[in-house]
Amino acid sequence: MTKKEMFAEIRAIVADNAEMVAFIDHEIELLNRKSNGTRKPTKNQLENAVFKADIVAHLAEVGTPKTIKELQAEVNGLGELTNQRVARMLTDLVKEGTLNKEYVKRVPYYFSV
Repeated sequence: MTKKEMFAEIRAIVADNAEMVAFIDHEIELLNRKSNGTRKPTKNQLENAVFKADIVAHLAEVGTPKTIKELQAEVNGLGELTNQRVARMLTDLVKEGTLNKEYVKRVPYYFSV
């Protein structure tokens, strides 16, 4: 049972108490707001969006598949990031359908669609 369902059942029990109903309605509203994804993107998410655009542009320009280390060496600013962060950005781009990924001897290569 979720918090929202629990509050709905409690609301039905205390329906005659206006103060309790107002409190429960407020709590349900807070849960709805939290679950709707109305949060602002974090600083890293904003930075990653810029890096993703740079990666896509670079791979489209070069036209050859690249590894993570090659991308870190060739794309401005990626060399300062960890391999894990770059790999996560590349994975997101593959899931979005912006990039493709293939393995050559167990090494992932990324290239534009």
